[in-house]
Amino acid sequence: MTTVASRAELERLLEDDVPYGDLTTEALGVGAIRGVMQFAARTPMVLALAEDAAAIIALAGCEVELFAASGAALEQGAPILEARGPAAALLRSWKVAQTLIEIWSGVASETRAIVVAARAVAPQIPVACTRKNVPGTKRFAVAAVKAGGAVMHRLGLSETVLVFPEHRAFLGDLPLFQAVGRLRRAAPEKKLVIEVKTADAALAAAVAGFDVIQAEKFSPAEIAALVERIASMAYTRTRPIIAAAGGINTANAAAYAEAGADVLVTSSPYLAKPKDVQVRIVAADERGSRARDMNGSTPGPRIGAIL
Repeated sequence: MTTVASRAELERLLEDDVPYGDLTTEALGVGAIRGVMQFAARTPMVLALAEDAAAIIALAGCEVELFAASGAALEQGAPILEARGPAAALLRSWKVAQTLIEIWSGVASETRAIVVAARAVAPQIPVACTRKNVPGTKRFAVAAVKAGGAVMHRLGLSETVLVFPEHRAFLGDLPLFQAVGRLRRAAPEKKLVIEVKTADAALAAAVAGFDVIQAEKFSPAEIAALVERIASMAYTRTRPIIAAAGGINTANAAAYAEAGADVLVTSSPYLAKPKDVQVRIVAADERGSRARDMNGSTPGPRIGAIL
């Protein structure tokens, strides 16, 4: 079972929440009593970061069984994991693991909704999520986006070329085709992307030789018109890709896909409401039998061995 974060990163998450021990558990004197903790989906969700949550619980000193993998679409009440161990370990890891799943399953679920909406009208269209996630959480954001069925638009400034109007402010009167030449000489293996805010700017970028035109905050009708105009032009290179960006969400993804955009670029999944994970913690029974799930039935087939 592979986690997104390293062991050291997961240990830091635990340390952040419990830097000097669990005062309540210690004061009650119950830390050594063995118990069982179960996670289940309180509402339908696309699961994300389940493996990392399980690893956090294991690092705290518990044995964990994982019943669903990240990327799985869970119905209400579906089991996610079960952990066994001393109360101190269960209670130490409980909220960190629960919150990790809740926040990033919200992102994965919203991502999946956008992908489903767009592909209902354009079955092959990719949805790409931007780097506008909370600083310091990129590993988790990328994993959640992938769990939802999307790809990353760009991971950061180091590996892609994307010219914003803010870059052009420093180029003075340099013609756009000369900027393209400068970029190709400096980064010959990279696709050249430019953000534009008007149709005229998009056409100028296409003539200059950009590989991808990122149409910022165009309406679906404006995207359709741009796609038609770009298609009518003659090129010495491949026709540029049209990426619709800015305000793409579940409600309008289908309209942008139907308009003919080649890719949808969005940040909206990062603003999604977390999904609710139901947690049940009880003292282990004397027989040590396998615990029951939230509805009283035995959880379904496990996908991960005990950690």
